[in-house]
Amino acid sequence: MSTATTTPQRDAAQRTDDKHARRFGLPIATALVMGNIIGGGIFLLPASVAPYGTLSLVAFGVLTLGAIALALVFGRLAHRHPQTGGPYVYAREAFGDFAGFLTAWSYWITTWVSNAALAVAAVGYLDVLVPVHGSKAATIAAALLFQWLPALANLAGTRYVGAVQIVATVLKFVPLILVAVGGLLFFDSANLGPFHASDGSALGAVSASAAILLFSYLGVESAAVSAGEVRDPRRNVGRATVLGTLGAAAVYLLGTLAVFGTVAHDKLVTSTAPFSDAVNAMFGGSWGGAAVACMAMVSMLGALNGWTLLSAQAPYAAARDGLFPKVFTVKRRGVPTVGVLVTVVLASFLTVYNYTAGTEGVFEVLVLVTTFTATVPYLLSTAAQLYFLLSGQTDRVHRPRLVRDAVLALAAFGFSLWLVAGSGYAAVYQGVLFLFAGVLVYAWMAARRQRATAQGVSSDGDRRGGESGALA
Repeated sequence: MSTATTTPQRDAAQRTDDKHARRFGLPIATALVMGNIIGGGIFLLPASVAPYGTLSLVAFGVLTLGAIALALVFGRLAHRHPQTGGPYVYAREAFGDFAGFLTAWSYWITTWVSNAALAVAAVGYLDVLVPVHGSKAATIAAALLFQWLPALANLAGTRYVGAVQIVATVLKFVPLILVAVGGLLFFDSANLGPFHASDGSALGAVSASAAILLFSYLGVESAAVSAGEVRDPRRNVGRATVLGTLGAAAVYLLGTLAVFGTVAHDKLVTSTAPFSDAVNAMFGGSWGGAAVACMAMVSMLGALNGWTLLSAQAPYAAARDGLFPKVFTVKRRGVPTVGVLVTVVLASFLTVYNYTAGTEGVFEVLVLVTTFTATVPYLLSTAAQLYFLLSGQTDRVHRPRLVRDAVLALAAFGFSLWLVAGSGYAAVYQGVLFLFAGVLVYAWMAARRQRATAQGVSSDGDRRGGESGALA
């Protein structure tokens, strides 16, 4: 038996790396979940669902219940598998390498396309404060700045990622909560308008408004994906996931209700800045637009900070198992640096393409694709939980909790299917094409692993043959 030794230089490097690679506790993990769920969508959602009437609040409630069920399932899975990678780890453990690869591939697409979308949306709010849309070059530069600042924070180490996330979350939620609570004080039921404002059935209106709200709940898996960087993950991942989801849901529901009750329905339907209109209605003046623009930018910077970390974690976990190129395993200061760089470069190219080609419709379809691609890991994760429950693997399941865990897993699976249906035919079509493109990458990586295994067996056989010849 041999014992590994380390040189003084390696020890010093490890100490330096540890100084920047601090593990997340429960508060930071919760902030990561809340920050990733609540990006810039909260500032647009009230106006987006207003055409359906206050019935859209029912869709909020259904989505919240589904998100909480999904959060509880992720908490149970993370208790058994507290490794970095989250859904990828669960799918691979249950269904093998191919399912694990599809999970990692799909989740990776979700993260970097979402980053491009958030950056473009952030520039829209920046334009309220500093007019940049008059110059295409200035607009592109601003969008790239919104992407690269969080990337640089990530490259500085997980210690700084956590610090940025806490600051961004506080700066984001304090004003949002003030608007939500203040709006309830100025609440006027006459502003609500009709309960069912659209044509068709009430069930159809709930489904239609839910389709708009789907993207707003992506991110419930954030703590599970970064479980390897969370302190005491068996305990904290589940708690952070549930607490973060509940906190985000409370902000969504209170904020939307406050805007509904302070802005007249006919004005809200056509509003492009509903929170600004709500602030103006509460306090008068026109300063609300600038204040909300600042809140939106802080919100999206926090979301970009967290999503950038997640965008590197899934390919890192897959590359560690030989399912992604090995270069994605490069890690420095607790952060998979190559994953961060590749992701921000891809998102930057997509952003530049969007502005220079003027393909706004295509970009919007890609954003909807993220709703579909994000549900692939959700479906496979909940299916993995059902597999563990039904396969009799008692080491993964506490028998007294069997019925409860099964009901939660089925509810989360149904919720994920609803997300797929709500993303629309075009998004599902485009998303399937993205998934099939990944099959080529999997074939290449699987062939490399097979060749390496065959060469290893051949070399071992030659060595044993040589030893037999020598003995003879």
